Amino acid sequence: MVGYAVQRLLGAIPIWIAITLITFILMNVIPGDPVTQLMDARGGSMDKKVIEQIREEWGLNDPLPLQYLHFIQGFVQGDLGTSYQTRSPVTDLLLERIPVTAQITFLGLIVAIVFGITIGIIGALKRGSWLDSLVSSFSIAGVSLPSFLIGLILMYIFAVKFQLLPASGYASGELKFLILPSITLGLGVCGVIARITRSSMIDILKMDFMTTAYAKGISSWRVVLLHALKNALPPIMTIIGVQMGFLLSGAVITETIFALPGIGRLLVDGILQRDLPTVQGCVVFITSVFLIINLITDIFCRWIDPRIRLDT
Repeated sequence: MVGYAVQRLLGAIPIWIAITLITFILMNVIPGDPVTQLMDARGGSMDKKVIEQIREEWGLNDPLPLQYLHFIQGFVQGDLGTSYQTRSPVTDLLLERIPVTAQITFLGLIVAIVFGITIGIIGALKRGSWLDSLVSSFSIAGVSLPSFLIGLILMYIFAVKFQLLPASGYASGELKFLILPSITLGLGVCGVIARITRSSMIDILKMDFMTTAYAKGISSWRVVLLHALKNALPPIMTIIGVQMGFLLSGAVITETIFALPGIGRLLVDGILQRDLPTVQGCVVFITSVFLIINLITDIFCRWIDPRIRLDT
């Protein structure tokens, strides 16, 4: 198992380098100069010599490959650079924003797992009925609707129409401010989990050992939860691991809609202001978390399903 984990970890390194390199190139090919944009944003003007001095200080006059190597060197030493806009260490900015993103991502994941697996099981047990059709329609709607549209619909119903929950803001993490963003994040992933759970459960329910379990007189709920669901878990866990990465990326839009001060909002602001260190820091954080979650998911699936160990 340790050898498998090391192999998967080594395989993730080229992916991490490729994503950070692509982000670095894209941010540098966009027209415009960060120093000039910073001066414009602050409504001031500056002598060309001073601008050139700032560019030299920020390393913008170095060749692009050298700039990227400096970034990698800083990352290895735990330094993600200094924000062009705030002059604060990017690491500090990330640490300030991580709790917000972690809260809505965690709550969104709970919403997705609880509702996704539950309605997926119902769809499999009631296959061909109106309940199955309802589950399928809900799953397709969850997958098809963009998160910003789901967020706006929820905001109109619960914040504007019935005034049950606040429309936006954070207020030191009060739960009522996190409910709508979490549901917005979770509903899209919920549809994917429900579809995978339904199809996986249908395959398991057809197997001979399920008939044997029922013939032994075991209660239906024990057969479904302890026999069927346990064997259906590997593909469900895999899709949950993949979707957790999408929850993080979906937080970029959700935090912008609900005005939450999280990593996603920091990333959007960094892109708009051409704040390369901040953008790189956010991308590194999201990419690293995504790869770590997928690594843990693969190890977990390999651990609970002996067939995977035999195939590899």
